[in-house]
Amino acid sequence: MPLFSAGLNHTTAPVPVRERIAYAADDLPRALADLRRHTRVEEAVLLSTCNRTEFYFQAPDDTGVLDWLSRDRRMPRHELAPCLYQFREEGAVRHLLRVAAGLDSMVVGEAQILGQLKQAYATARENGHVGHGLNQLFACGFATAKRVRTDTRIGAQPVSVASIAVDLSRRIFSNFAEHTALLVGAGQMIALCARHLHTQGMGRIIIANRSPTRALSIAQGVQGFGIGLTDLDAHLSEADILIACTASPEPLIHLPAVRAALRRRKHRPMLMVDLGLPRDIDPNISQLDDVFLYTLDDLTAESQTNRQARLTQAALAEEIVEEEAARFTRWLRDHDRRRLLQQLRERGEQTRLIALAQAHERIERGEDPERVLEDFSRALTNRLLHTPTHRLREAIHQSQQDLIDDARRLFDLDEPEP
Repeated sequence: MPLFSAGLNHTTAPVPVRERIAYAADDLPRALADLRRHTRVEEAVLLSTCNRTEFYFQAPDDTGVLDWLSRDRRMPRHELAPCLYQFREEGAVRHLLRVAAGLDSMVVGEAQILGQLKQAYATARENGHVGHGLNQLFACGFATAKRVRTDTRIGAQPVSVASIAVDLSRRIFSNFAEHTALLVGAGQMIALCARHLHTQGMGRIIIANRSPTRALSIAQGVQGFGIGLTDLDAHLSEADILIACTASPEPLIHLPAVRAALRRRKHRPMLMVDLGLPRDIDPNISQLDDVFLYTLDDLTAESQTNRQARLTQAALAEEIVEEEAARFTRWLRDHDRRRLLQQLRERGEQTRLIALAQAHERIERGEDPERVLEDFSRALTNRLLHTPTHRLREAIHQSQQDLIDDARRLFDLDEPEP
């Protein structure tokens, strides 16, 4: 049964289309069951994230799946068609391996997609939509992603500003558990920094915002504390790491307040990262001996450097994907050939059993066993050789020398005399 992949992603479809086509996690079982009910799909996995919705499936052909998607998402096929891609056999294998390795992601080398792919596979398997074919395919995908992570440094250097800010913090403070981070703001960037810091074991996180309620909302998600901006100066001395990103037109963190905080800290160093535009931290603070101040420009420059480094590693990862895709495709072809041998043996066995049953019936009717055995052996030979003999006779009549030579090799026949 051929392998296929089909769908759309961030490179082929704009956000409004991706939003219309996306599936919620709890809707995947219903969608997969309906897909198989109304198409010829035998096995299927449906992956749906903010950046892609795509199917991996086995079926006699790929007709019907994208028409089903159009109906299920109530989006006319002519509107959907320009956003779609389809791959078959080795192309489908290669696509899955690239997705698993993070090579098809908006941020090359990101690892989140692998977890999403594993969850999509687990959902399909738990609901009975995965068999031997997709089991083998996804096992290859997961193994390839692991090899890419092991043999390259594609994910070693962060490329998002939030990730770089946390990575910078890790370089200066190796044991996060013993330190405190003070995050100023309550937008998406600060929320992302808070999650990164929490995931990496930051001992204490304080969120400061003009709205204490909003600060508390983010803080609760990372087991932290929320305060208002009016309390910011009072908590400066607690901060080993300070990351600021607000929409304030004027700096919120001033030189005198930081000087006072350093005295209370007995001049233990502070890392400050200003992600605001306009700036949230007075640039004169960089003159203080015990403060390491980085700006958005510093982090953006590092992000570009890291992106280029990832692209270099991505080239190595693409080589791994090509190698693994070729290996899996060879396995797939060999598997199909083994099934051909199995089918040949099953057909021969079926022919033998029919002839044997007929022989038993004749013996039970009292016919001479010697005569029955003679007829049985002759009938078995004729039935097994009927189709090959017919095809070979046609080849001889039509002078199909290639087929004649193949038959001679297949049945170990003598070469013609010169």
